[in-house]
Amino acid sequence: MTTAPRDARPVNRAATAELLARHDVSGPRYTSYPTAVEFHDGISAADYERRLAEANAVGPDAPLSLYVHLPFCQERCLFCGCHVIITKHREVAAPYLELLKREVTMLAGRLPNRRRFAQLHLGGGTPTYYEPAQLSDFLGHLLDHFEPLPGAELALEVDLRVTTTAHLDALADLGFNRVSMGVQDLTPAVQEAIGRIQSLDQTRRLIEHARTRGFHGINVDLIYGLPLQTEETFEQTVNAVIGLGVDRAAVYSFAFVPWVRGHQKKLEESDFPEAALKLRLFAIARERFLQAGFEPIGMDHFARPDDELGRAKHEGRLRRNFQGYAVIPGDDVIGLGISAIGDVRGAYVQNEKKLSTYEASVLAGQLPVARGVARSLDDDIRRTVIHELMCNFGVDIPLVERRFGIDFASYFAEDLRLLASHERDGLATVSPTRIGVTPVGELIVRNIAMCFDRYMREKHASDAKPVFSRTV
Repeated sequence: MTTAPRDARPVNRAATAELLARHDVSGPRYTSYPTAVEFHDGISAADYERRLAEANAVGPDAPLSLYVHLPFCQERCLFCGCHVIITKHREVAAPYLELLKREVTMLAGRLPNRRRFAQLHLGGGTPTYYEPAQLSDFLGHLLDHFEPLPGAELALEVDLRVTTTAHLDALADLGFNRVSMGVQDLTPAVQEAIGRIQSLDQTRRLIEHARTRGFHGINVDLIYGLPLQTEETFEQTVNAVIGLGVDRAAVYSFAFVPWVRGHQKKLEESDFPEAALKLRLFAIARERFLQAGFEPIGMDHFARPDDELGRAKHEGRLRRNFQGYAVIPGDDVIGLGISAIGDVRGAYVQNEKKLSTYEASVLAGQLPVARGVARSLDDDIRRTVIHELMCNFGVDIPLVERRFGIDFASYFAEDLRLLASHERDGLATVSPTRIGVTPVGELIVRNIAMCFDRYMREKHASDAKPVFSRTV
């Protein structure tokens, strides 16, 4: 089959599917490096205290990113891979907000000189599981302790089935300006199979109201590889989303990880699209978004050229953290709530996952740290290279050499040997000053980034059980 030349962006769905089929392996998404599978319980609350003190010493001009995990959901979606708590009894969830307030107060006390943030993200779970007044009360407390910079991004994820215009009104009044809506698929049979039933009209009404309240960068999440998806129905979903006039879209591969998320065992594996069909589903979405004028962002996102993500990509300033692709992330990421992950002064720090242990720590006045990993110098060097590839499709070699005091060719000799096969295939370019991902190579940027992942080749290459989901 004929593939696109290396200097042309492949749009044709058949060529896209053929290329993906040749590179569909297990691999990380690189929201962090080292990835979360390297976290361990050797990172303690005392370690976090020391790093917060270092972060505070940087001074007020260095902005933070804040992530708040709100884990409660009314129902469990069978495709979900997030850390959630399912209950229809909302009174059970109310005390959690009080615990979060305590954690906010503790962190603010340790960061007296670092109270300004460039990014605030509410994730879940379902942040809008709570009533608007409850959210306003908690967020008012947070904003009393941490101040958004001018132009800061205040964002949240919403489940359309429980989110009302009153939620958006309350959040807009607090300064929220970006929203991401989980749609996954609009086909009734698929929605029934995954336990996520919602209509196109619901989506349209919420988007229209969000725009009237000043939200921008409106994003819709889709998932391919779900049970009962077909080429025809998934293309109808993609076309419908484009017709909604969204600014951004994420098209995620369904990560079937029943060894991690036991509820996924309830899905009928016989209903999953076979591998070749799954690849064609993404190829369809990519073709349609590009034809509609969207720019490919990283590995699975699309944005209109005038959207902030599109502009950041063209200017080479796109970044990536646990909230995904970002334009204005802070120098340190503070995670709040159960399972939340922070990135502070060279270490990833994750909170307790169990609500009971999180509660016990917070009530005792202790930071609820469960695990993490302190990055070595090698980790930071590789993290820089991997994130530049994942975000901006290229690495400025002299810049890396100056920053870390290394000779790139010598330091990465083994990695460059692995990269050579992608170069021969026209997926990457390598010169003494730059590694570039070609427009064709953008499709498999995860695979290209894996060439620089020391943990993958030294620890996980021979794992008997899968550690990561498939790259496609």
